[in-house]
Amino acid sequence: MKSHSDILRLAPFQAVIFDMDGTLLDTESVFKTIVFEVCTELGFEMTDAVHMSMVGGSHERTSQLLIEAYGVTFPYSLFDERCRVIMRERSHAGVPVKPGAREFISDLRERGIPTAVATSSRNPHATHHLGAAGLLDLFETVVTRDDVVNPKPHPEPYLTAARRLGIDPLHCLALEDSNAGVRAAHAAGMQTIMVPDLVYPDEAIRALGIAVMESLDHVRLAAFDKR
Repeated sequence: MKSHSDILRLAPFQAVIFDMDGTLLDTESVFKTIVFEVCTELGFEMTDAVHMSMVGGSHERTSQLLIEAYGVTFPYSLFDERCRVIMRERSHAGVPVKPGAREFISDLRERGIPTAVATSSRNPHATHHLGAAGLLDLFETVVTRDDVVNPKPHPEPYLTAARRLGIDPLHCLALEDSNAGVRAAHAAGMQTIMVPDLVYPDEAIRALGIAVMESLDHVRLAAFDKR
């Protein structure tokens, strides 16, 4: 795996597909706090290890992980609803955007390069958060958990986004912050870059040979010649 400093230029691409939470939006740390609070409220002790395993996962995968960790009595539906309500309350004043996101999207739009979002979040969550961040109208399409049969790490979310854009997946650049997301984009055949947020690449991810960059600013500089 290469670090950002090893990469001068990315291979040419015709479209860019972004993950949402942790990649475009700085929401994962907020959600982490909520997850710990809600678990305590419900009488369970959340741990860093369990939380980290949840990052980037689908609704179904998160449910499975929590039941494995706490047993079949874990009230996942209640947990999920409480987390959603609190997250919406705390994002009412707006959702923070990751460094470099607006600038990179602006550069892409200036060059006529289409963009999409491929997220494991459900449509109401994705629409609300992208809208609150002022980004929703900047993407040609947004693929959510409600649009696919198979969530990440399956490639279907990324393949669906590419199909909607009318671009061959091999000509798409995918940007992710989670291991599950990287697996999905890589399996779709896309040029995949990980921009870590809370999770850093494990050995399986490193074996894929993708690039890891510190921020979307680094991706933008690698994508476009600024001289």
